[in-house]
Amino acid sequence: MSTFQDLGSLLLVRGADEIDHAGGSLYVHLHRVAKRLTTLGASETLTLAGLAHAAYGTDGFPTHLFDWQTERPVLESVIGPEAELLVYRYGACDRETSWRDLAEHRTVTDRFTGTSEELSGEQLREFVDLTIVNELDVLDHAPKLADKLRPFLQEQIPRWQSLTSPAVLAEAQRILQL
Repeated sequence: MSTFQDLGSLLLVRGADEIDHAGGSLYVHLHRVAKRLTTLGASETLTLAGLAHAAYGTDGFPTHLFDWQTERPVLESVIGPEAELLVYRYGACDRETSWRDLAEHRTVTDRFTGTSEELSGEQLREFVDLTIVNELDVLDHAPKLADKLRPFLQEQIPRWQSLTSPAVLAEAQRILQL
């Protein structure tokens, strides 16, 4: 069995298919994000992180499948330490303090611990790619959020254009008509 199948099975065991999310269940959303990342040429690590990105909940979606304090080793054993760290970073990100000035400060504030971490170039690119692809999926599948989310992304994506991969940037520009 592949790592992706193992992770998919684990997400089902944790009830991701029973949690409502934009465009269906959380399980379906996670798979769409991973598929789009794959289509855009993401690494296996980033794609695995995409499939698990809401494991610890997020600042915008508080429901969690794993307890960030006690169960990080469970997820890490399936997807590896690099993908798990990206999932943790994504879930722990305090969006209010991190997103707007991310290009200038390269720092993500952890909403769980209150600490901040400066990301390297590759860490930052993966974090921003995952963030953009997730938000594009929500935009595609949550019409009620579109009136607020679309203008936010139209303002935010240009700030992140130097941080994201060319394929993700092109996808965002196409969808948002930037």
